[in-house]
Amino acid sequence: MSEDNLRAVPYFCPFCGEEDLRPVEEPGNGWLCRSCARVFSVRMHRLERAIVPGHIAASEGEQA
Repeated sequence: MSEDNLRAVPYFCPFCGEEDLRPVEEPGNGWLCRSCARVFSVRMHRLERAIVPGHIAASEGEQA
């Protein structure tokens, strides 16, 4: 699956908090909140591995 086909699924609208969301085509991977009529998208940039419970930090000579 390519990165363009991935869709982060929000549980609620970040603007009004309602849960009545529908996927939309534009913008790519966008969501429409049917309660407040806002269209938004969600994107995960990275996982901060250093703060994940149980993660052991790599030593200076090793690659993560």
